[in-house]
Amino acid sequence: MAEAAIDFPRELDSVVEGLKQARHDWRARHARHTEQGIEFPSRRALARILRELGAALFPLRLGPPELTASNENAWVAATLESTLSQLGAQIGLELRIARAGIGSVEEGREAERIVGAFAASLPELRRALDADVEAGYANDPAARSVDEVLLSYPSIGAIIHHRIAHRLHQLGAPLTARVIAEVAHGESGIDIHPGARIGRSFFIGHGTGIVIGETAVIGDRVRVHQGVTLGGEPIAAGTAQDGVAGVRRHPDIGDDVVIFAGAVLLGPITVGRRSRIGGNVWLRQDVPPDSFVETNGTRIGVAGDVQVANP
Repeated sequence: MAEAAIDFPRELDSVVEGLKQARHDWRARHARHTEQGIEFPSRRALARILRELGAALFPLRLGPPELTASNENAWVAATLESTLSQLGAQIGLELRIARAGIGSVEEGREAERIVGAFAASLPELRRALDADVEAGYANDPAARSVDEVLLSYPSIGAIIHHRIAHRLHQLGAPLTARVIAEVAHGESGIDIHPGARIGRSFFIGHGTGIVIGETAVIGDRVRVHQGVTLGGEPIAAGTAQDGVAGVRRHPDIGDDVVIFAGAVLLGPITVGRRSRIGGNVWLRQDVPPDSFVETNGTRIGVAGDVQVANP
């Protein structure tokens, strides 16, 4: 039996009109989105900017092959001049969205302030990343050199992205920072909100499936393995925007804590320093310092299955 012919021109006219009405209804509920449209920070542009920033931070490892110790400084200067200007343009787009009616002069000054403060923090950021790379080498028996860690570990790429994103988040560019975080998430499978505060010498083992929420705080020398979640308390459907600003919702992890693969830590709990959280633990309670948390192998997450004991 032959299929009925479809009159595409007429059908498409109806579809296009329906989509127009859907857009109109959306914009009526969200006044920022005018019928003239808004240009948002570009994920593609920020991915390119991140590659250039990474190369400027580690020029002889992530920069072009023709670089040498004698010409790297000039190359870094030229790269930063171009890349920071591009970053400022992306931040300007965010400011236009976040501050309706902002003038071009004010927008330019604020973007310049953010980029200037970010640029000034790059030496400190490089030193923090050096400590992260060294932690990767010191804590992974499979690593043969710090160069191997920097060049081949997706976790290090995610940490580089996070430290850049976190600084921009602090300085007043949260949307740009979030897009940067999602670039890292897409490349590595590691999802770290740019608001999360992470201390020095952070080590991620493997990394796939790690989730670290916005208000999480992680101390120094913490080690986290694949599949770990530092998440928020479950909430009622549709209430995500009800009074969450400034509220701590995620775990606080003390110095020298180790969290093994598959552990899920939820809510504003505190894990004391030097504690060990076993694999596949479901944890929603505070943990004293120097503790070991494990499951007994049955029905993980049910009251009584999680044991917290001093070693």
